[in-house]
Amino acid sequence: MTQLNHMSSESVGEGHPDKVADYISDSILDACLAQDPASHVACETLVKSNCVVLAGEITTNARFNTEEVVRNAIREIGYTYPEMAFSADKVFVLNLLTAQSQEINNAVSKDTEEIGAGDQGFFFGYACNETEEFLPLPYVLAHKLCKKLSDERKINGVKWLRPDCKSMVTMAYDGWNPVAIENLVISTQHSADVSQQDIVAFCEKEIIPAVIPSQYLTKDTQFYINSSGSFVYGGPEADSGLTGRKIIVDTYGGWAHHGGGAFSGKDPSKVDRSGAYFCRWVAKNIVAAKLADRVEVRLAYTIGGTTPINYDLTTYGTEHCDLQKLQKALPEVFDARPGVFLKRLKMFQPIYRKTTQFGHFTKADLPWEQTDCVEALKCACC
Repeated sequence: MTQLNHMSSESVGEGHPDKVADYISDSILDACLAQDPASHVACETLVKSNCVVLAGEITTNARFNTEEVVRNAIREIGYTYPEMAFSADKVFVLNLLTAQSQEINNAVSKDTEEIGAGDQGFFFGYACNETEEFLPLPYVLAHKLCKKLSDERKINGVKWLRPDCKSMVTMAYDGWNPVAIENLVISTQHSADVSQQDIVAFCEKEIIPAVIPSQYLTKDTQFYINSSGSFVYGGPEADSGLTGRKIIVDTYGGWAHHGGGAFSGKDPSKVDRSGAYFCRWVAKNIVAAKLADRVEVRLAYTIGGTTPINYDLTTYGTEHCDLQKLQKALPEVFDARPGVFLKRLKMFQPIYRKTTQFGHFTKADLPWEQTDCVEALKCACC
């Protein structure tokens, strides 16, 4: 009998307190970049009850109403319910943002190709051939469950749904091949006037069939839908939220290493964000070129450094080419100098709000999701 392995990945909705904080931070970042692409931004957000606290460092020539950006972000998420303490028009905003340290500013503010890393650190990028997103299947499905709940609330007008939700999918694997879903978890915030029975029926009829391919569901698949009971009290009203606390949800759902640095609220000079995006771009192109079935790319910098001090990869034994040639091709095809890839991937655009929700590597139109180096890689490895 084949020994199956099991992997779980989770997602959270846009109304989860930590995601609210992430979205506000990236909304501040985009407001800066929209007017001043050279902005240096490190914006942290804390949300709790009826309060939003902004803290961090910003150096920018952009001028905008910070409080208005915060309220619009909350409104876009969907917290507009008058009965809630945390609502777009009711929250109190405390702004503790200051200017960036001149020492750090000097390290990263150079001619474009000589831009240095904004801090030391190590970063990872991952890709596999399980899905069209080049991401692990349970991770993709978990995100799609939360996205479907959001769409039902925002687009299809299901009035009892609220913005806070979570999902988790546990998949059985035979080697690297997904074979069946062992269990599936959905927890969604709701209004007080809907029953548990109706919530379960709605998820079983409208959410799960729209997201989960039927071939992965078996008679033994277990479903846990709002299994703790009532979930009326949620979002920042119930729990505090902080920027950068959902780094595994943001990246690969537990399938790859993580350098530890969060993404949201950071401009591209912070390589714990842009370096991780670069690594994802490299990894995705390798798998798209069919040079490996899955790969993890590793990168490390010193603060102010213009070239990496580590640049390597792991293919888990799934490579379809000479591994030494593939390793040699990395710097030839993908220049890892921050000043070069920041420009190549057009990272100085106000594009970061859309990364915040349902994974940073699930939107095919983002620059680091392009498979534009496939042919160059194939030539370098032939």
